[in-house]
Amino acid sequence: MKTVEESRRRFLKGCAASAAIGAAGPGLFFSGPAAAANGYDTVVSVFLRGGMDGLNLVLPISGNDRVHYEQARPDIAIAATGTYGALPLTLAGGGATGFGLHPSATGLRDLWNDGLLGIVHCAGLLTSVTRSHFDAQLSIDLGTPGRQGTGTGWLARALDSQPGVTASQSMTGLAVNSRQPANFNGSTAALTMGSPGDFALNAGAWSWQKVRDNSPAGLVGVNEMLETLWEGQTGLERAGARADNALRVVAQQPYAGLPPEWPTSTFARQLWTVAQSIQMNLGLRYATLDLGGWDTHDGQGSAGSGYHYYQNKISELSQALAAFHATLAASGHLSRVTTVVQSEFGRRVRENANRGTDHGYGNPMLVMGGTVNGRRLYGNWLGLDPQVLSPYYGDVPVTTDHRRVLSEILIRRMRNPNLGTVFPGYGGYTPLGIMKGSDIAPVGMAAAAAPVAVAAPTAPNRRPATPAPRAPRPAPRPVPRQPAPSQTPAPTPEPGWIEQVQREVRGLWQRAERLFDDVMP
Repeated sequence: MKTVEESRRRFLKGCAASAAIGAAGPGLFFSGPAAAANGYDTVVSVFLRGGMDGLNLVLPISGNDRVHYEQARPDIAIAATGTYGALPLTLAGGGATGFGLHPSATGLRDLWNDGLLGIVHCAGLLTSVTRSHFDAQLSIDLGTPGRQGTGTGWLARALDSQPGVTASQSMTGLAVNSRQPANFNGSTAALTMGSPGDFALNAGAWSWQKVRDNSPAGLVGVNEMLETLWEGQTGLERAGARADNALRVVAQQPYAGLPPEWPTSTFARQLWTVAQSIQMNLGLRYATLDLGGWDTHDGQGSAGSGYHYYQNKISELSQALAAFHATLAASGHLSRVTTVVQSEFGRRVRENANRGTDHGYGNPMLVMGGTVNGRRLYGNWLGLDPQVLSPYYGDVPVTTDHRRVLSEILIRRMRNPNLGTVFPGYGGYTPLGIMKGSDIAPVGMAAAAAPVAVAAPTAPNRRPATPAPRAPRPAPRPVPRQPAPSQTPAPTPEPGWIEQVQREVRGLWQRAERLFDDVMP
């Protein structure tokens, strides 16, 4: 039997645990002591939130598509040649692809030329169509297009089903963000932190937070005291132990400041945190970070010596990714890291009256790293002929389900065959060939779903879209026959009914007046 004093102490421990966990935030909930491990792959997911204009990042530079491109974008088109012209994409043998990169994407061009970048044309949400940022982002984050009631994100399920993960690995999932993103929803194994320097329990008086060099002799700070509170096995105590361990793991790592050769944007600093976490061999399997600001409805700009908003965004993205991969190459980790870059949807082919672009549909996905069969274009590009795009309301269509790309990364690099768990409802997976590695049989896949977009008519030199066959519709359930409604016509009001109603209303008014006279003096 517990004494009152024991109950009181347990209550105070619970209060302390709640306060500590609340102050540090939900990013503390992950488990496992530090460990040095090697021989596993890491996936880095970069989400460009806002709907990136992929047609001005990977653009046609020759042929009929170039003509259609310039006609659709008279003010924001990127030049095919010249000082601010597109950077041509050539195959490994030197052959032309007919496409180029935005001139400020020099870092991505160098990755392409080094065989470290592959581009998937016309990727996105194949089985659902939405022009809402929130719906499209959530569909991609959850990995269940058209179903938003899922309580877990695709990265959380990938991490939870990942073979080879052990409790001794201290940082298997990482979101470099101020809050846990939806793709890690439901995971207590993933750590979320804005930056290593800010990942600390620093509430309360500064001098009480922890023992420092100038602390009085015998001081036990809050951070040191918390370790003694997590000896029990209640759910709260186990969560507190994981939180305390997370704080210690991050605090013990030699996270350093940004190298001088790196760009200084916030996005670059976040990638630097991921790069260091990979090099520390903490067991990191899945990492994610965002770069926002891509909703360019007006004043998008193109390329040139003046101010061009979109040009600056592409430069920010390209420079940071180039620095990230150069660091991994120098440390010997590039051969086991795959970076995938995507947005919730693309922009419309035709620019709007505000020299911007509105919400579209298909978009390129960028897949890069030493694990990629790079310097190649993948997917089914239907072209920009208005007649071809007419069934898609003038948008670049989606011809490759984004989950197909992610599934190939899971199968060939992560050796995670549990596609039915990671992407419930997705079926019909076949590899594009963009990833190095061997195939293993997927587990738990559903039947192939039919794409929403209508197949475009065949155009010269273009392959027709080949949507997957539709799943058979279930037989309709029998509906009980209802009795036929009466055919008797409605009765016709008798003559003089209006006068009758008026008399009844006057009578009620008179009775109300008499009642009022009775109760009032």
